[in-house]
Amino acid sequence: MTAPAPTSRSRWIKEWDPEDETFWKQTGEKVARRNLYFSVFSEHIGFSIWTLWSVLVLFMGPEYGLTPADKFLLTSMVTLVGAVVRVPYTFAVAIFGGRNWTIISAGLLLVPTIAAFAVMKPGTSFDTFLWIGLLAGVGGGNFASSMTNINAFFPLKRKGWALGLNAGGGNVGVAAIQLVALAVIGANGGPRVLLGIYIPLIVAAAVCAALFMDNIENVKNDTGAAVDAAKDAHTWIMSFLYIGTFGSFIGYSFAFGQVLTNQFGRTPLQATYLTVMGPLFGSLIRPVGGWLADKYGGSKITLYNYVAMAAATAVLVVASMQKSLPLFVTAFVVLFALAGLGNGSTFKMIPGIFHTKALAKGLEGEDAVTYGRRLSGASMGLIGAVGALGGVGINLAFRQSYLSYGSGTGAFVAFLVFYGLCFAVTWAVYLRRPAVRAQATAVTEAKAQLSYAEV
Repeated sequence: MTAPAPTSRSRWIKEWDPEDETFWKQTGEKVARRNLYFSVFSEHIGFSIWTLWSVLVLFMGPEYGLTPADKFLLTSMVTLVGAVVRVPYTFAVAIFGGRNWTIISAGLLLVPTIAAFAVMKPGTSFDTFLWIGLLAGVGGGNFASSMTNINAFFPLKRKGWALGLNAGGGNVGVAAIQLVALAVIGANGGPRVLLGIYIPLIVAAAVCAALFMDNIENVKNDTGAAVDAAKDAHTWIMSFLYIGTFGSFIGYSFAFGQVLTNQFGRTPLQATYLTVMGPLFGSLIRPVGGWLADKYGGSKITLYNYVAMAAATAVLVVASMQKSLPLFVTAFVVLFALAGLGNGSTFKMIPGIFHTKALAKGLEGEDAVTYGRRLSGASMGLIGAVGALGGVGINLAFRQSYLSYGSGTGAFVAFLVFYGLCFAVTWAVYLRRPAVRAQATAVTEAKAQLSYAEV
């Protein structure tokens, strides 16, 4: 089947079936890729605005009158808003259409950017900075709507690559704004120069979405699916695991520069030179995590990734106690890369888990695909929102560690314990053979060979 081309005026696609190989080869792939690329662009700018304050606080020297605890609280609240708005952003795609909502959500980024431009000067109160910073949280919601939209465009067997590229391209926005800040600081520019650069980029993202993206008419909000996903234990288990991967990535993105300036005495320029490496590597490697999950199984990649994250964190504890900047930066960059890899593998697990559950229920073919797509799509927004809360926890942990011990060492010990818990949960739920066999008793012998370990 070949879906009718969207009209230039409305850009609504009435029929969309990516699981149909003929349709996919003739029409679907080209359209899906075009929407993916411009979705990445918009999400990329959204991530940059969401993490804007991780850079702005580096510009805010003693003349601004903010303590390290104030700055960690500010970035924590920005992260919190970005996590919360992911839930309504997930449902917005079906209400407005993927293209239409991308235009709207991109345009909304102008509000926090222009507001920050207006107040960014010494003498502004901390409360004002806090309220303006909260507005930047809307950039965090772009991830949820973008992932929901792209999930509908691609067939199951290509979701790992597509979602990984979509998320990774968005995550690069964290590194991009730090690179731009590096150039601005290096040129002796102020924070308003940085903000002025991003205002036209936001406009460009909205215009590109209007010109090149499409809406899929048969994408509907299924409140029943949302309720079913919220009742399903796997939604909350995957939310917990996503806290460990994406929560780490976004939390460290906000905190890395502040740790370097407070604990190692780096200047804003020196800190930005170092901080840009972590988010960049973590973003670029995210699609690799999705690809590895497609090839070897998401749960296996996620399990081994948590082992590596725990090892890198242990090195950070040692480096922090010994005040070794080279070892600290190296371990932190490695931890960023591992968090990015885990982002891809954990998100890939979601569609596979619900598809496997459909098979266990006795569903086959299109019925199984429909069931899996229904629940995985509904769960992604919730998992993404809860996962982002990990960034709040990381910044609050750093704040408390600096208040209590004057360094980030205490926070790193807490993160090490948490990664150990993530490892245990991944193994117990998705790789432990007795648990898999127990869940397979109601299906045929052939279907019993399908385990969550293969997801």
